[in-house]
Amino acid sequence: MQKKSFLIILFSLLLTYSHNVLANLADTVAKIKPAVVGIGVYTPTGRPQNTLHGSGFAIGNGQYVVTNFHVIPKELDQEKLQKIAVFIGSGKQAQVVFAEVVARDEYHDLAVLKLKNKTLPVVMKLASDNYQREGSYVGFTGFPIGAVLGLYPVTHRGIIASITPVIVPVPDARQINLIMLKRMRNPYMVYQLDATAYPGNSGSALYHIESGEVIGIINKVFVQESKEAVIERPSGITYAIPVKHLRALLNKHNIAY
Repeated sequence: MQKKSFLIILFSLLLTYSHNVLANLADTVAKIKPAVVGIGVYTPTGRPQNTLHGSGFAIGNGQYVVTNFHVIPKELDQEKLQKIAVFIGSGKQAQVVFAEVVARDEYHDLAVLKLKNKTLPVVMKLASDNYQREGSYVGFTGFPIGAVLGLYPVTHRGIIASITPVIVPVPDARQINLIMLKRMRNPYMVYQLDATAYPGNSGSALYHIESGEVIGIINKVFVQESKEAVIERPSGITYAIPVKHLRALLNKHNIAY
């Protein structure tokens, strides 16, 4: 009888804790969502003119946006007058603002953009450089499959499942370059999450559910079979770059945050 009473109390406490976590997440999402942006390319003669490549988030004075290095196009077509575009807002009310790359770190898959003639009123704060504990609850908000679903922010939640060395799987050894070799010899640690990210989530801020402080940047998802299978049969394993590497990049380029 005592054992049954204990289990009832334990279950009640777990339900209360879960309810509090979800309530905190709802408040945090409402607070940080205006700082979440889409990253893509504007082509004035294109059909469509705007293409969404990934996600990002505003920091500092509202003029700077963080995303992944791999989200930024390697080069823009000058003949087509292409420009890097940052999509602010959501749905049909979204605004297109042009931006330029002011800092990049290919090794840690990070890039910082500066908006032209625009300042976002809401920014995200960076957490400390310390690694967060495994088992910590986290969330991330971005534009998964944005090319299909449109510019509507989507939030996912989960826990930090592990702090593990970065991996760079390639199907063919001939695809290994110097960056990959360096990473294999001296890998840095990344967060492995039990939450599912999709194409378009790259560059999303990984944040504390309660405070909304950024602890990492989503940069890839484990692919079981093929890129096409990610949507139909997601692995549920996502990786994020710890925020300390972003802070180092910002300090290197004297960007206030």
